[in-house]
Amino acid sequence: MKKITILLLFIVLFWNCKPEKKDDVKTAVSNGKPSTEEPFVLTVEKIDSTQFPASIKYEGFIKNAVRWKDKLGDNIVITTETGYHINKKFTHETEGSDAELFGYHFIVSGNEVKQTWKVYDYISDCPVDIVASFVKNTFQVTDLDKNGIAETWLMYKTVCHGDVSPSDMKIIMYEGNTKYAMRGENKVAVGIDDNGKKQFEGGEYKLDENFKKGAKVFREFAEKLWNDNVIENWED
Repeated sequence: MKKITILLLFIVLFWNCKPEKKDDVKTAVSNGKPSTEEPFVLTVEKIDSTQFPASIKYEGFIKNAVRWKDKLGDNIVITTETGYHINKKFTHETEGSDAELFGYHFIVSGNEVKQTWKVYDYISDCPVDIVASFVKNTFQVTDLDKNGIAETWLMYKTVCHGDVSPSDMKIIMYEGNTKYAMRGENKVAVGIDDNGKKQFEGGEYKLDENFKKGAKVFREFAEKLWNDNVIENWED
């Protein structure tokens, strides 16, 4: 009987020492706090000069004016052209005219406005045909790399010529304060060969280092924009 009692006591002690079985709990392991941030949707609104903050200053006649919000804040971009005019800041050795173009980016924060970048180009003292203008329907604001910071695309041409020859052409893109540039010439028809095929001059371009080393989607977009607008349209 004593042996039975000791055996029962041993069994009870062994049973109580077994680890407690817990209910299985599936835990989602996360590297950080759950994100409650909504996906960024780029919404670009066209505006006019009556909607500009009073402190914004610009030169020329407005071609494009837009506003949007992204991770950088409240953005405004304005593009302008002067058209043919005489600017006394240039030296004039002939009776030529001048033409200038501008692109401005501002960040609006409350009552404060900060200009973050500016694009400027020009032709001066040109006695023949003068062009310094944005290519029609090429101004765009995108978020191609989906990082919540918009890219601004400007495409324009400049030339002083009295014949049918290519114009200098550029694509300037900004993402934040980072500038990307594509520079070359547009393409013009200069004749027809013996087989009746049009012959062209120009059309070449070079990408700067930021385009070469940057996101592939930027290069692809720039090259498509270039190719879609490379041929001179004399009616514009």
